[in-house]
Amino acid sequence: MNASINKFALAATLALSFSSVAVQAQTATSLAPAPLLTAVEQKLAEGPAGSRIGMLVATLDGEVLVSIAPDQRFIPASNTKMFTTAIAYTELPLLQRTAKGTGVQLETVADGEVDVVLHGRGDAMLSSADNCQTDCLQTLADAVAAKTGHVRNIVGDDSWFPDERWSPGMSWNNIQSRYGTGVSALTLDDNELVVKLAPGAVGAAPSVQASGYYEIENRVVTVAGKEDAIDASRMPNSRLLRLTGTVGAEVAPMTLRYGIDDPAHYAAWRFGELLRARGVHIEGDITVRHRPLTAADDPEKRRGAPAILPLEPAMLAELPAPSLAENMVRINKESQNLHTELMLRRVARHAGSGSIADGQAVMHRVMTGAGLSEAGYHFADGSGMSSYNRLSPRAAVGLLGWITRQPWGAAWRETLPIAGRDGTLQNRFKGTILEGRLFAKTGSLNASRALSGYLVTRSGKTLVFSALANDMPEDTDGQATAAVDRALVAIAEAL
Repeated sequence: MNASINKFALAATLALSFSSVAVQAQTATSLAPAPLLTAVEQKLAEGPAGSRIGMLVATLDGEVLVSIAPDQRFIPASNTKMFTTAIAYTELPLLQRTAKGTGVQLETVADGEVDVVLHGRGDAMLSSADNCQTDCLQTLADAVAAKTGHVRNIVGDDSWFPDERWSPGMSWNNIQSRYGTGVSALTLDDNELVVKLAPGAVGAAPSVQASGYYEIENRVVTVAGKEDAIDASRMPNSRLLRLTGTVGAEVAPMTLRYGIDDPAHYAAWRFGELLRARGVHIEGDITVRHRPLTAADDPEKRRGAPAILPLEPAMLAELPAPSLAENMVRINKESQNLHTELMLRRVARHAGSGSIADGQAVMHRVMTGAGLSEAGYHFADGSGMSSYNRLSPRAAVGLLGWITRQPWGAAWRETLPIAGRDGTLQNRFKGTILEGRLFAKTGSLNASRALSGYLVTRSGKTLVFSALANDMPEDTDGQATAAVDRALVAIAEAL
């Protein structure tokens, strides 16, 4: 990194608002030179008409440089992940010590028959890929095959968490996508169905290959050219995936990924495939065990009583718990939604039952300790996919400043994308003064864009910033992003 982070205290004294493309000052006192403020206002005014933009930029010791609508509340999209990973870092050593990997149990049932029960414990990294090296479902299949050659049912048990596959405020149209896949304590292969599609002859359907878990209705037509316009539709809890649209004959083979609504069932189904490949005869069905969400999963309704968790049986075999610190890097660098939701539920289970409500209670406790006002944030999920989430630039900068004072602050900052270098910032700020000198979490949702983190100026100062944009007209999100980027570059060049 280009600069070290020392300390931060937040103050704010300027508020601006946007009307069409004009930026009008409402109050103004700032430590930034007047020409810089004018330049920032001009850059942001280049954003699409009708947008709302909030920005707060400050030094590490609390000097406010730019403050634009700092207390307005915005849909933060994946800036939510900053908060989820921060509360996980506050208890990371304890979370890691108590973490468990996926396990498998042989359960004796009627007439001496045996069911195989696959127990999920919130592991986001479990894989059944052919080239899997660690955290492999194949390891558990080997253990079962070594013990018995005949089983009745394959059961996917995700009762480690209550059954909350989607958070409040999740848009229904995102559920079928990989970004809105179901959340479950029993997670395999990122809960994504992989479809490989290759164009055919012009006028013919392309070839489609998948695992067989979904029935695929292929209505795509191959056309001339190099463009593709493929749409996918699937009703919630259906395993019929309909593909429509066109694909150019000159398009290279494509890999498409779609969400899975019942991850525990998919994991059990895939486990059955692996057992059959090892010669195990499966007589029965693929079934699941969910733990229904109840009032007891809400800490307010428990009124201080401890959460009652299901007892765990002895396991035939279990995988080591994965590294939560490594997973935190993937969460923030790639903006991985599912893994963030599982991280929130890990925190929630340590504090209670593993529910979203228990996670929200931890969030409130930690953020209150960090000095953030309740008015500055509200989260209905851990990843930012919920349209109910709200965040102010002041709260985002307050979080980022507080993180710099934590013993794990430097490690957390290393999880952020680096401008022009990696993650979701790989293609932004290239060729500018901020390439390799801005470390920030991105956010992208319908009519919402966010960028919050740290930047290093021309003179070597490290600044903390948050820029949140909402309500852009359709297909103008890129304009808002570009306007924010130009404003940040202007700040870095001037200071």
